[in-house]
Amino acid sequence: MSEELIGAAYIVSAILFIFGLKLLGSPATAVRGNQLSALGMLVAVVVTLGSHEIIDYRWIGVAAVLGAIVGVVSAQRVAMTGMPEMVALFNGSGGLASLLVGWAALDMSGGTGEGDPQSAFTVVTVLLSILIGGVTFSGSIVAWGKLSETIPSGAIRFPGQQIVSLAMLVATIGCGVAMVAQPEVWTGTLIYVVIALSVLLGVMAVIPIGGADMPVVISLLNSYSGLAACAAGLAINNTILIVAGALVGAAGIILTNIMCKAMNRSLSNVLFSGFTAAKAATKVEGEVKPINPDDAYLILEAASSVVMVPGYGMAVAQAQHVVCELGELLEENGAEVSYAIHPVAGRMPGHMNVLLAEANVPYDQLIEMDDINRRIENVDVVIVIGANDVVNPAAREDENSPIYGMPIINVDQARTVFVLKRSMASGFSGVDNPLFFKQNTRMLFGDAKQSLSKVISAFKS
Repeated sequence: MSEELIGAAYIVSAILFIFGLKLLGSPATAVRGNQLSALGMLVAVVVTLGSHEIIDYRWIGVAAVLGAIVGVVSAQRVAMTGMPEMVALFNGSGGLASLLVGWAALDMSGGTGEGDPQSAFTVVTVLLSILIGGVTFSGSIVAWGKLSETIPSGAIRFPGQQIVSLAMLVATIGCGVAMVAQPEVWTGTLIYVVIALSVLLGVMAVIPIGGADMPVVISLLNSYSGLAACAAGLAINNTILIVAGALVGAAGIILTNIMCKAMNRSLSNVLFSGFTAAKAATKVEGEVKPINPDDAYLILEAASSVVMVPGYGMAVAQAQHVVCELGELLEENGAEVSYAIHPVAGRMPGHMNVLLAEANVPYDQLIEMDDINRRIENVDVVIVIGANDVVNPAAREDENSPIYGMPIINVDQARTVFVLKRSMASGFSGVDNPLFFKQNTRMLFGDAKQSLSKVISAFKS
């Protein structure tokens, strides 16, 4: 295959990636964007395989078939509650792939790059792909564990944690400098040390970060996976891998910045707050006011404006379809219905948007946090469905709270608030919520799907 044809095919793939990424910006075009990006990757893979003299395609074919089977089965079986964990595993897989590509590139050069005027550059790019890939892989596994609660979701700290992490980082940099300075002597030995240190650094980077910050961590690890792929592309001199990695890295860091702004925190605060002493939040006390579905119906039937605030509990209860049905009934009854979406609601960026899109909720009814807060005082009823941290007034009122300063949806300022929860347990961040004890709050305990179904039955009867 000629160089001109390969270059043209790579340009087509890059265009498909860019247009696909553009279309992912809207739920209405996201599916088509995904398809274009997948087509671009297919073109890139086929052209890359055709441009090299492969000794045996059988292993490649077997791996491709097994990967396709795993991907199809996983995509069909994963529940919406498990989507954040799957995204974490995707990020980790990308990081591991980049680590292996970089390692293989070093191995193919014999570890020395003798006779190659760019040997130092090759070693540096290999080091970057291994370091970033290893951090992404192990960090994503830890994030998966926190999201699935296989390990404690809160921050995990131990004495001297900062010193250990700093020492590991310095050791990694030292090994890298030695490898660049004398690759013919050190590469064979130190490469294993660098791999081990990069994997350990990923673990140390994520374990001190609490569950409330996981959406930011997920988007940041996504960016890392792109940067690792970009470094791997430089190591093996593959143009389309560089382009794809750069696009993923840039998109991930932009999303991370959006997440940080939504939490009113800097990225450094998210990454390193786990290394500081945790404040003790003020103990919340009071008396809750439960309500049953029949009484909730009577209040909703008289409401002229209703705002739904979804959270991770809605995903757990798989209540998005009954939420949409209730919204339609309220509209038929003359109420104005909106869905308030906090940027970090759920356990990954855009989690609630995906859930509501699955239930065919009109996209123009999804209102951003800042817009809904401007008119929340005039809303008759707000229904909080499984959300906790993103509606927690402690973020405004309690300076000792771990989430203090994070912008929230000010549901407590509405005329009436219904909170749908199974129990009085705290949210994913482990922070108590004073909203539950407000005078205008009514607690509708039980499974959100069942509770809303009873309210819907009351409307229909």
